[in-house]
Amino acid sequence: MKKLILGIAIVSSAFVFGQKQDMKDINAQLQASNKAAMDAYQAKNYAVAAPKFLEVYNLMKTSGQEDKIYMYYAGLSYALANNVDEAIKIYTDLVNSGYTGVQTQYTAKEVKTGEVTSLNKGIWEGLKKAGSKDYTDFKVEQTKSVEPDLYETLSTLLLNAKKNDEALALIEKGLAKYPNNAKLKEYQGSALYATGNTDKFLTNLKEQLAKNPNDATNWYNLGVLQSKAPAGEADAVVSFQKAIQLAVNNPTLTNNAYQNLVYTSLGDDAKAVESINALRKSNPDEATKLIEARKERFNKALPYAEKWYQASPESLDAVTTLREIYGITKNQAKANEMKAKQAELEAKQPK
Repeated sequence: MKKLILGIAIVSSAFVFGQKQDMKDINAQLQASNKAAMDAYQAKNYAVAAPKFLEVYNLMKTSGQEDKIYMYYAGLSYALANNVDEAIKIYTDLVNSGYTGVQTQYTAKEVKTGEVTSLNKGIWEGLKKAGSKDYTDFKVEQTKSVEPDLYETLSTLLLNAKKNDEALALIEKGLAKYPNNAKLKEYQGSALYATGNTDKFLTNLKEQLAKNPNDATNWYNLGVLQSKAPAGEADAVVSFQKAIQLAVNNPTLTNNAYQNLVYTSLGDDAKAVESINALRKSNPDEATKLIEARKERFNKALPYAEKWYQASPESLDAVTTLREIYGITKNQAKANEMKAKQAELEAKQPK
């Protein structure tokens, strides 16, 4: 089965740093590291930004003012730098620590500019208590938790690193906390398939399709699973056709769905030919029945193969398969046409 491609979707947070330490030497080092991290991040030099954010985190931790948001920024930067091992290490630490990233923000609207400003808690309380005429609309708000994002990103990192068992365990842990998280449910399907849990994967696919029946990839994956079951051909055909219908802007998925649709209709042709050859002398009547059944399967696959070729006229697989089907169904003119097309495509192949 074609594995679902999982992209890392990471949204950076705004980097707002305050002075955390009165000791001048540590504070100077902290500010320098912070500036270097910010500058590197904004320049998209994530490989440089990541260790600098860790440096800020460690300096603050040493001074007794630990703030894991800088560890989060480091993990984010490592992920964006494609340093998967370091990103996994940091995200795992954050998840295991129960980090949520939730912060309390104290804001007020500046009368002169009309802009909402974030303030230090002490200053905010002082201005509000004094009834400041320069600020209005004093608010205390909680920032959104990043914990679901941590689970989603770490799941993706683990799957891309082929650490499928770890990914599955993490995803199930995440779903226990966030049972309606659509991305984790999607990643669960990929992890189940990668770990060989095809029955659970099938259940997961059906659940996903019940929620989103317009997902072409899930229909395709469902068709692949159904095609492997002895009595699943009819269901697989429906699923592949649904995938084709929905994948109008995805030529790769369309090509793969048509290919599987044709092969599902043909069945195990090598096994069929082997059975026919074994019976030709000992039981010619039975061999004839098998030959007719084989022709019927090829006739059934023919319209799918023709549509596959129409959708992917430069696909060598589509052309050679259609040529073989025309040959079996005794349409020699069309078989010759596909033979010429096959030669044309093969001539274009890199030597």
